[in-house]
Amino acid sequence: MKYTIDDFARLIDHTNLHADATEEDMKKLCDEAKKYHFKMVAINEVQSEFCAQQLKGTDIDTGAAISFPLGQTTITCKLAETKDALQNGANEIDYVVNLTQVRAHNWSYIEDEMTQMVKLCRDHDVPCKVIFETCYLTKAEIKQLALIAKKVKPDFVKTSTGFGTAGAKVEDVKLMKENVGPDVKVKAAGGIRNTDDFLAMIAAGAERIGTSSGVKIIETLKQRFEKDGINAIEI
Repeated sequence: MKYTIDDFARLIDHTNLHADATEEDMKKLCDEAKKYHFKMVAINEVQSEFCAQQLKGTDIDTGAAISFPLGQTTITCKLAETKDALQNGANEIDYVVNLTQVRAHNWSYIEDEMTQMVKLCRDHDVPCKVIFETCYLTKAEIKQLALIAKKVKPDFVKTSTGFGTAGAKVEDVKLMKENVGPDVKVKAAGGIRNTDDFLAMIAAGAERIGTSSGVKIIETLKQRFEKDGINAIEI
């Protein structure tokens, strides 16, 4: 597939999930998203209303992180937080699975959680992304989560929060892509700070990239395109 600069930009969820992010930081994030035509801003749920207002009238989404970054809340709490985010203007949802239940191999709980979260998002016509936090999981656990997602069909499965012990790895993106089926996409996030890593994740099968380095990545790609005299890259 060939990608132009804008195609690459539309793969990026422009991210600021810092606990100390100010309103000025959020405005800067949204302004950059508009300038570069990123797909979404990835923010903590409390920032949903402000960012949705900043992005009103654009095709850039407001993506709220739910039960972030630990996933250690009940299904009821995750649903309530999601409802609040949606009411305040969020139009994409990224939630963290209950890792305690994953490590216990309580797969029925994980399927129930995913089913309820996906249904709520579907009812509001917004994408739902399921964060695995792969750094804490075995390959077998990553595969099992992907197989559950294949059944439940969220819009995306996502590698990481960026707040764990490690971020996205090419091998994990490939494993998720191989097992999640054709109806579910993969989002790579966490530690993707340069163009080479960005392109490697896409080549591995990621169709969305979460990063706080989107501006740097796109500017570097623009320089490569100009140097090589091209307007697209095939991956």
